[in-house]
Amino acid sequence: MQSAEIELKFPVSDPAAFQSRLPSLGFHLDTPRTFEHNTLYDTAARDLLARKHILRIRQYGAVCTVTHKRRPGPEDPVDTTRYKVRIETETVVGEAAALAEIFQQLGYAPAFIYEKYRSEWSHPIDPDNPTMAHLVLDETPIGTWAELEGPTAWIDRTLEDLGIDPSTCLTDSYGKLFLDWKKRTGSPAENLTFAEVGAPALASF
Repeated sequence: MQSAEIELKFPVSDPAAFQSRLPSLGFHLDTPRTFEHNTLYDTAARDLLARKHILRIRQYGAVCTVTHKRRPGPEDPVDTTRYKVRIETETVVGEAAALAEIFQQLGYAPAFIYEKYRSEWSHPIDPDNPTMAHLVLDETPIGTWAELEGPTAWIDRTLEDLGIDPSTCLTDSYGKLFLDWKKRTGSPAENLTFAEVGAPALASF
């Protein structure tokens, strides 16, 4: 299924306190804190990176998905001035190992791995619209972020309800956040994994 993914990130210094506020704001917990393992694939020449495309296998608990993402083009009428917008095609697959073998036979090898613990929350876009928007809380080895995903008006309204300063919001990918962290810390880690980086660094923003 292809769709436009519109989101913003912001740092969260106290995940427990942050999540304790969500039910009173109308959020429903869909998935409790669950480990997530992501592998990005590319050619040896990094052809997908050059085209700003992502090919990813994600293992989230017992669910495995394959995802392709690209930046929107002129034919995609979405606002990219303030929000992170990606055209995403994603589907559930049965076995990550088999799909990874297919990718490698086609010339795509693991290029970057990142891990996190994710909690998923949903929220109605408005009282008259049954469609749900989403908030996820991602605890990574280099810090914790929340992501709001939904229509831009809902994102802006929810930031205000949460008391989040819009100037703290980011559109960076976890890959970009990892590279920035490596530059600041001088870490030799090549992947954003708990084994390479260590425990979550909540004060690393």
